Amino acid sequence: FHYYLCRRLGGGMEIIMKKETVPVRNSLLLLLTATIWGIAFVAQSVSMDYIGGFTFNSIRSLIGSLTLLPVILLLSKPKSAEEKNRPQTSSNQKILITGGICCGIILCLASNFQQFGIKYTTVGKAGFITACYIIIVPVIGIFLRKKCSPFIWIAVILSLCGLYLLCLTPGEGFAIGKGELLVLICAVLFSLHILVIDHFSPLVDGVKMSCIQFLVCGILSGLPALLFESPDLAGILAAKVPILYAGVMSCGVAYTLQIVGQKGMNPTVASLILSLESCISVLAGWLILGQNLSGREIFGCVLMFGAIILAQLPQKNPAA
Repeated sequence: FHYYLCRRLGGGMEIIMKKETVPVRNSLLLLLTATIWGIAFVAQSVSMDYIGGFTFNSIRSLIGSLTLLPVILLLSKPKSAEEKNRPQTSSNQKILITGGICCGIILCLASNFQQFGIKYTTVGKAGFITACYIIIVPVIGIFLRKKCSPFIWIAVILSLCGLYLLCLTPGEGFAIGKGELLVLICAVLFSLHILVIDHFSPLVDGVKMSCIQFLVCGILSGLPALLFESPDLAGILAAKVPILYAGVMSCGVAYTLQIVGQKGMNPTVASLILSLESCISVLAGWLILGQNLSGREIFGCVLMFGAIILAQLPQKNPAA
């Protein structure tokens, strides 16, 4: 579904595999993308020591929007006289703006639930629970009359078992932690975000819509930041490293690397590489923040990673 999302966002870029030999360079680019996203969970966690969650998401999203501007200029450069003289209809512009606003609203909700969830849980748990959107998307698709692979149902069962081991403390029944619950809501919202992108992205340029959604997310996150958090320059400067990393690297650079890296890649291989984001978040939390997982929690991560892999296996009927 990472591949599916990028294909929808690619603005017409051809990323379906054209030959059997997968370029090593592209695989390394996707691995770098997953690494950037995995480490971003650490940046989100560290930032909460200095500034509020709304402030962090507002600034990082605005920075991400600015970072995508040169990418838009590069990709939108006309390659022929025919493309240069092709008019932009007001209808397309309206759809682009509408899509960017809708995606930005949902992204704002999802990113803020995730941000505050990380405050009460480890970055490793947050990474794996967030990755559940890969499984939630096809499940929601059932209600939209989209057929679902049998692998999805196995993946759902595995992910539920993994969530139980990862999130629930033995002896406390089904009292899921506050942080895990917030991140789980975030995963559901990210699933809706993908479905909204699925509706709008075939009609517009994906990078432009992403730039707009980051801008909308930044503005909407800024409103509660001003009302409830009273951001100050000293706190923002103290958190400048995680803010810049999340804004420039996670939003701008990683998104661009994903588009470039998936060009000519087998979609299943690309999806599996990008799924390593969840594993890298665990390693990053351990190496950088010293956050360890118990054997029970590690086994839960293994089950959830297996569910993620199953959810991305190709179906027998491509039309479904």
